Amino acid sequence: MTDTTRKAVRPDVPAAPAGSGRTAPAPRRTRLTRRLTPWLYLTAPLALLLTFTYAPIANMIAYSFTDWDGISPELNWTGTENYTELLTRSELFEVFFVSGYYLVASVVQIGLALYFATILSFDVRFRNFFKGVLFFPYLINGVAIGFVFLYFFQDGGTLDSVLLLLGVETDHAWLGTPSSANTALAAVSVWRHLGLNFVLFLGAIQSVPGELYEAAEIDGANRWHQFRHIIAPGIRPVLSLSVVLSVSGSLSVFEIPYIMTGGATGTETFVIQTVKLAFQFNKTGLASAAAVVLLLIVLAVTWVQRRIVPDEKVDLV
Repeated sequence: MTDTTRKAVRPDVPAAPAGSGRTAPAPRRTRLTRRLTPWLYLTAPLALLLTFTYAPIANMIAYSFTDWDGISPELNWTGTENYTELLTRSELFEVFFVSGYYLVASVVQIGLALYFATILSFDVRFRNFFKGVLFFPYLINGVAIGFVFLYFFQDGGTLDSVLLLLGVETDHAWLGTPSSANTALAAVSVWRHLGLNFVLFLGAIQSVPGELYEAAEIDGANRWHQFRHIIAPGIRPVLSLSVVLSVSGSLSVFEIPYIMTGGATGTETFVIQTVKLAFQFNKTGLASAAAVVLLLIVLAVTWVQRRIVPDEKVDLV
């Protein structure tokens, strides 16, 4: 073999010794490209997240220490005066009692969603139809739901007409007293958000291996035993998530009571009060402080809930 032939077959990069199990290291430019590629894909979502989430939160926290009215270009630094006003004026925190109706409603909502998800996870007739019926309300816009149920509960409206057809005459103003109005609004909230929890529970239940149900049936376990020993432990993380979402949602209810009553007849929630402080009374600084307090309360409730019921890895197989 000539020298020219040897040069032609000689590789530019020395190959790794045979049997060594090592590969030639990638060039430096290739390694750099691999490191930067994920960040290039994340640039757009991170920019949107910073622009529309974290930047407004930072501005809200800054406004909470001022007396800005939301209109004037000038604002004065007031320190913790807004937070002091929130903590010393009891009427600003009394609206949290309204959240109790929604907390009770969230318990009913989780119970119903878990019940229907368990039933429809097994082979029953028309289960796809019922899945659509349960999830459909969650797809409707909240403003539309508010207007629909506003006519439903008004005097002589749909509810009164249905009761009259059933032979029940009533002149009760469903949205006329604080107790009945809050109960009606909480019931609407259950109807509207039931589909979300239902889908979460249904997906978690269907992720449980089917062999476990077959083994349980062979051992003579009925549906209740299957739910107690297979379904309930298997969906524990999703159930914990639903509780967190329900509690935080109960504390920050807004669109349904705002559309249906505007906060009248004792249905004003903390978020409705915050909106009124900002846009009706032009106290943007105080409203920002109220929003910060609500955020801290939701974070604290979530932290306590995660401490009481920590996430544990469930291994059913």
